[in-house]
Amino acid sequence: MKCVNDFRLRLAGRELVPIIVGGMGVDISAACLALEAARMGGIGHISDAMVPTVSDRRFRTKFVAEKLKQYKYNVLNNDKADVQFNLARLAEATALHVGRTMEAKKGPGLIFINCMEKLTMNAPRETLRVRLIAALDAGIDGITLGAGLHLGSLSLVQDHPRFHDAKFGIIVSSLRALLLFLRKNARLGRLPDYIVVEGPLAGGHLGFGMDWAQYDLKTIVAEILQYLAEQGLDIPVIPAGGIFTGSDAVEFLESGAGAVQVATRFTVTNECGLPEKVKQEYLHAREEDIEVNLISPTGYPMRMLKGSPGIGAAIRPNCEAYGYLLDNSGHCAYIDAYNNEREARGADADFSVKEKSCLCTHMRNFAIWTCGHYAYRLKDTTHLLPDGSYALLTAEHVFHDYQYSKEHEIRLPVPVGPPEAGPVRQIR
Repeated sequence: MKCVNDFRLRLAGRELVPIIVGGMGVDISAACLALEAARMGGIGHISDAMVPTVSDRRFRTKFVAEKLKQYKYNVLNNDKADVQFNLARLAEATALHVGRTMEAKKGPGLIFINCMEKLTMNAPRETLRVRLIAALDAGIDGITLGAGLHLGSLSLVQDHPRFHDAKFGIIVSSLRALLLFLRKNARLGRLPDYIVVEGPLAGGHLGFGMDWAQYDLKTIVAEILQYLAEQGLDIPVIPAGGIFTGSDAVEFLESGAGAVQVATRFTVTNECGLPEKVKQEYLHAREEDIEVNLISPTGYPMRMLKGSPGIGAAIRPNCEAYGYLLDNSGHCAYIDAYNNEREARGADADFSVKEKSCLCTHMRNFAIWTCGHYAYRLKDTTHLLPDGSYALLTAEHVFHDYQYSKEHEIRLPVPVGPPEAGPVRQIR
């Protein structure tokens, strides 16, 4: 039986271990996690979600405080149309986040950034252009376009000197979405360098409706592989969502996939940006603790733990400090939900907002616990400690388990010794 290490992803003139760590937003896929993936010969993602906030945390900058100070007069105003990001400061934050990560990169792998179209920031086109250009200027190896169709995103940087040098990929959940992207960008003479196919078992925002359970990743991947073959297009296809063991990955690689993208198992590693208390919530989760809901202001369904403290929290919209989901008219669905509840209950009453959640504030505070469908299996990848907590893992351990395991085995961590040592569990 083969293992993932028997395959290689050919990209950017290199042969890479075909393991990509997905881009989990707001510094969950922290720079140190992405750097570990690159060090071991794979691809690691950082995220461009709320980069000014991430920069403040990593580099002690004051981007959020400056923005809040500028728009403090508007805090009690329901109209957020005036609240704009300073594009120069946004570029500076992105340059810090990406540049410092690239400066620290070692090893034969690559670092990509996950760029979300749904971060509209009250100026969707302008802010997206700045984020893309700043990432390219800072030397990012590749950009993965996610959370949206990105029909016009590549045109924003078509004149950039690295337009044909850096790698660009698109995340899709159907052949139809891929066709829309390819047709829209055909005039640019620039095909995507890779295609991430995110299935219905992925974490966070889903590219499906609430009927997500009717879809199957293997079927979608097979349709896209068939289409590319018929068109004579040699573009690596990268399945994502629900790939929990190295053997799961091998099944896709043997069917023609170029690599796999994984994330959930890395949420409980030391290098992941989640606080340790939240990592323990993931490790203790049961299958019934995981839900797909519609609380995201973006309109996309989201998968998360039911116990996420941000669900139902009636926090005042904090757009003057954050405002990443404001559309081009300064509107966010959470503002409407908050104001409706406030008016119904009275300004001085305690109330909850169950319809939508303030993702900006809650993601910044790690209060929305997004996860993949199989997060309840995380407890089977490590040891239960005498104090009732679970031992955290290293990114190296998880990466090598994907790379070398066979027969759906999960290798448990050991206090000392090489990653291939230690007991195993079989998970199906």
